[in-house]
Parts: sequence; structure tokens; C-alpha cells
Amino acid sequence: MEVTGFFTAIIIGLIIGALGRLVVPGKQNIPIWLTLVIGVVAAILGTLVAGALGVDDTAGIDWIELFIQVVFAAVGVWLAAGAYGRRRH
Repeated sequence: MEVTGFFTAIIIGLIIGALGRLVVPGKQNIPIWLTLVIGVVAAILGTLVAGALGVDDTAGIDWIELFIQVVFAAVGVWLAAGAYGRRRH
């Protein structure tokens, strides 16, 4: 992976994390850095799953891949909010 690809992946991951947090209902008492880390991991996992399903390279915007990434991010934020909330109280 080239340096520009690495930075692009991080930026996309940050956006995916924010979208995942918006999808989860209610207030999530987790730090923003954790949301961003979840987003980067979700972007990587979503890309791998999209590749395994054969929908990672479509004409135009890869909506299916984006959807998969946001679902991973939402699940990650939901799990982290539950675990972080129990730990903090």
C-alpha cells in the first residue's frame, strides 16, 4: 500500500466512524478517539468483506461496500458504548 493510500484509508475510516456513531440511536458515552479507531477498523473489515462478496469494485461509488463499512462501524460503536458505559460507572 502506498503512503497516499494509507492516509486515504485513515480519512475514510474516520468518516465511517462518524457515520457509524450517527446510525446508533441514543447518546454514546465513548471518547471521539475510540469512535475514530472503530471507524478505521470498520473500514478495513468492510473492505475485506466486500472483496469476499465480490462487490468491492463497482462502477461509480461503491455503495454496497460503504453500507457494509457503516454497519461494521455502527455495531462497533454500539458494542464499545455498552462496554465503556459499564466500565465507567
